[in-house]
Amino acid sequence: MTKRPTLKDMRAKALKDPAVKEAYDQLVPSFEMKRQMIAMRKAAGVTQEQMAEKLGTKRSNISRLESLNSDVSPRLSTIQDYARALGHSLRVTFEPARTR
Repeated sequence: MTKRPTLKDMRAKALKDPAVKEAYDQLVPSFEMKRQMIAMRKAAGVTQEQMAEKLGTKRSNISRLESLNSDVSPRLSTIQDYARALGHSLRVTFEPARTR
């Protein structure tokens, strides 16, 4: 009986393709930012509905902002407002690109 591949196995196999790896690497910063935003909101005990109230918007906008599947790229000022509403500040840093 053959073992079914896990998501981790499929990811590792896919990332061996240079085109897939490049696309994945480009998405990492956005995924990480959204992961941190969600964690920060949850640590503050704030729901998406409450966050929307704080920012004067709709819950659906907060959901889209936090969604990993959203194609929408938020404005820097929106991310700053989000952080500020939770008692945080935003810091942006630049790092040298990795060469192959």
